[in-house]
Amino acid sequence: MSAKLTNELRQALNAGMAIPATPTALTNTLKLDEKRQRALLRYYQNAGAGGLAIGVHTSQFEIREAGLYQPILELGKEELDYFDEKSGKTLFRIAGVLGKTHQAIQEAQLASELNYHAVLLSLSSYKDSSNEELIQHCTRISEIIPIIGFYLQPTVGGRLLDSNFWRDFSNIENVVAIKIAPFNRYHTIDVVRGVAESNRSTEVALYTGNDDNIVADLLTEYAIPVNGKVVKKQIVGGLLGHWAVWTKKAVQLFEEIKSSNQNDQQMLLSKGVGVTDANAAFFDSRNGFKGSIAGIHEVLIRQGLLESNYTINPKEILSPGQKKEIDRIYELYPELNDDLFVAENLDNWLR
Repeated sequence: MSAKLTNELRQALNAGMAIPATPTALTNTLKLDEKRQRALLRYYQNAGAGGLAIGVHTSQFEIREAGLYQPILELGKEELDYFDEKSGKTLFRIAGVLGKTHQAIQEAQLASELNYHAVLLSLSSYKDSSNEELIQHCTRISEIIPIIGFYLQPTVGGRLLDSNFWRDFSNIENVVAIKIAPFNRYHTIDVVRGVAESNRSTEVALYTGNDDNIVADLLTEYAIPVNGKVVKKQIVGGLLGHWAVWTKKAVQLFEEIKSSNQNDQQMLLSKGVGVTDANAAFFDSRNGFKGSIAGIHEVLIRQGLLESNYTINPKEILSPGQKKEIDRIYELYPELNDDLFVAENLDNWLR
């Protein structure tokens, strides 16, 4: 029998929250740097994140081959347990799951055993499979733990998924949310239309992963005609690699968006331009996102949260000129960084 979300967790997920996709802190020998990994998680917790996604894309997919997947999830559980007990809050716990069905089952079972609430399910291992094959795979994983769909953009290893897939995916009983991240508005509408046309349109929460369109996504109401009626859907939160840095300011912006009215929206959209410009530097959009992991690490290094830019894949490095782009963002948008907040708390997080 599959695990289910409690009513409290489902309500929190549907109401919307800011969820950073966490990086992996490594030593110079590419072992898990537990001290700095814990500091990262404490940073996100204290910055006001509503949940954490651990062992996901920003964590480096290669953690599995390096034998780090289980240790990272176990360390995450320890820190989340401690935070929940101390604060009286419950942060939403998401573990990344990928691979063919056999591997995905093992990862989902581990996540369930470690009391993660849901898994972010990547389909990048099924590049040429039919919708029917994909749905069979997703259904099997949903029998273990609640699942969050992941539309990983094709330029970084994902695949195209049409509205028919998202309709059938949303009809799976234990699907609780979808992270939309195709970086393409046409494909974003495909997801929303698929959910709207499903039998569970009110039960599946939509989260943006569109780092190039974060603010606009969160301000947009989608009105989708379905069988002579209009189904309205809102992207209620974000599950983002971009929110792995400058997290406190990201949470503040998210809360500002959630409480905004129509008079605020133009100002927020203008602020969103700066967020997108920052993301272009962090994620290295000018070079096809080749430096995306390294770019996030670079910002965390500047803040003192990471020691150096260690990645398992030796090709995951900063692109030429990327550091200068990050310098430019620091200069142009000082209001977006939370360096002072980090500096005031870093010693305590590194204890």
